[in-house]
Amino acid sequence: MRALLIAVMLLVVTPAWAVQPDEILSDPVLEERARDLSKGLRCLVCRNESIDESNASLARDLRILLRERLVAGDSDQEAVDFIVNRYGEYVLLNPPASGSTWLLWAAGPLMLLLAAGLGYGYLRGRSTAPAADQTPLSAEEQARLDDILNK
Repeated sequence: MRALLIAVMLLVVTPAWAVQPDEILSDPVLEERARDLSKGLRCLVCRNESIDESNASLARDLRILLRERLVAGDSDQEAVDFIVNRYGEYVLLNPPASGSTWLLWAAGPLMLLLAAGLGYGYLRGRSTAPAADQTPLSAEEQARLDDILNK
């Protein structure tokens, strides 16, 4: 029972990588480079998973392609550039803030500033709005309210 509990805890704690044993390179240095690079590449099927975490067949193809480029002698940047040229900048989990992605990088802060400006304008408008008419209840209205509350 204790061994089963330990085994379950180890499975929960350790990351579940999708890399298959037949994909792993025999050279540990190249394999480590491949793992580091694949953590920054997006699975085009799963969207927000790296190809290292995804079980999709396209992610497997990308892992194999990346390893083939590294075995062929490409540098890390050359291997990533090859995949980006083939699949576009979308394949990068953290695209550079240049070219077509500058608007995406700027959209978050711009929306925050816009929301802050709208909120400030709304609050400022409320503070300068004329006060609502606060006339006291007439004797008849007060009697009616007392009657309703005492029932």
